[in-house]
Amino acid sequence: MSEQAVRAQGTEVPKVGFGTWQIHGDECAAAVRDAVELGYRHIDTARAYDNERFVARGLADSGVPREEVWLTTKVWMDDLTRDRLHASVENSLLDLHTDYLDLLLIHWPSADVPLEETLAEMVRLRDGGRIRHLGVSNFPAGMLRRALESAPLLCDQVEYHAMLGQDRLLDVAREHDLVIAAYAPFAHGEIHGEPVLAEIGEAHGKSAGQVALRWLVEQDRVAAIPKASSHENRVANLEVFDFELADEERRRIDALPKDRRQFDTSWAPDWDD
Repeated sequence: MSEQAVRAQGTEVPKVGFGTWQIHGDECAAAVRDAVELGYRHIDTARAYDNERFVARGLADSGVPREEVWLTTKVWMDDLTRDRLHASVENSLLDLHTDYLDLLLIHWPSADVPLEETLAEMVRLRDGGRIRHLGVSNFPAGMLRRALESAPLLCDQVEYHAMLGQDRLLDVAREHDLVIAAYAPFAHGEIHGEPVLAEIGEAHGKSAGQVALRWLVEQDRVAAIPKASSHENRVANLEVFDFELADEERRRIDALPKDRRQFDTSWAPDWDD
């Protein structure tokens, strides 16, 4: 297995993906093309991002075959009934100019639609060849366990970074052979000013952000999906596989406060579930 991939359930998922949240239009197409040309093979989007057609253009312009890129999208929580989910997926496939998705995620859990209904439709789509793997996003550990009772999931995509712990989810991932995909790995920029990370980075000739990414990808079961609006940052985010953290450095990062959540919307689940 490549050091640059997480292996779960016989599938390899690239450890560092390219997140496209808040990147739109021609900028999105150019960013995706640049990312793929740089070597990214994991692209993350969502129906709610309203950029899937530009992601598709960027992938096409890169010239890299579709089957070489891991492509993830998500269904918004208003579209989790059987009929609406089916329509959302078909529209995503159309906009992404692809016959299949590597991974389809429930973007946020719904308080109104039974989880079993949503997952049953996702399984039907997988069985029909439209989706290769199923997953969820923003599911705390208890909710993830309940979801696993209804469907074979590969991934839970959640906020995870050096200032927010996910130990309970990692326990579930190890128990069920899952991937935890870390979004917001820089904690909306807070990571870059963290003195401990900056000091460790200085010892390796790396930035605080690169140290934070390295801390994530060194962990079993974890992939990271940083967003990078500039070419320079896209390059930097891939340059985390040429150094290793010492045990003492990992302990220092582990000791940082792990309660600085950046995403806590009005529709968020009970994170302690």
